[in-house]
Amino acid sequence: MPEERRRELLAAAAEVFAVQGYDATTVRQIADAVGMLAGSLYYHFDAKEAMLDEILSTFLDELWDGYDAVLAARLGPRETIEALVTESFREIDRHRAAVAIYQKEAKHLAAQQRRFGYLADSRQKFEKAWLGTLERGVADGVFRADLDIRLTYRFVRDTVWVAASWYRPGARHRAEEIARQYLSMVLDGIALRN
Repeated sequence: MPEERRRELLAAAAEVFAVQGYDATTVRQIADAVGMLAGSLYYHFDAKEAMLDEILSTFLDELWDGYDAVLAARLGPRETIEALVTESFREIDRHRAAVAIYQKEAKHLAAQQRRFGYLADSRQKFEKAWLGTLERGVADGVFRADLDIRLTYRFVRDTVWVAASWYRPGARHRAEEIARQYLSMVLDGIALRN
């Protein structure tokens, strides 16, 4: 039961942080969201920061489990992009609020608090995976030679992760369907036509 309550608290905290921002959120607001006294939260977490840390680290651990499996599969560049985008939408489905927090807060948190240094490391690893795949695609003749790789990376990254602002789990389209539709739009613009 305590573990179930802990998950409930983290889910509520993630939603409040995503909407209001980390700095603007109080422990009382999180407690109110789950119908408990603010002091009772300290039975589960030593601070608001610990809650945010667990929310973000859980999301990133699961994201990297999926990404690392994709990268280890040594697929072609197009198939790797397809798999990374699909995995990204699955993570938005599983951790929509955490993705929204990461998008809004990661840079600031990593710069301001040593505890969140892993956010900068993850951002660099993310960039390396995506840029490397795009560069390989251009070198292999799968993607257009005239692509600005960094601009393409930013476009793909931002258009995938911004979905956390509108996507709702359990809505009309499943994550894989959104990824398929998204990929059909994006790859037709960057893949060579035979």
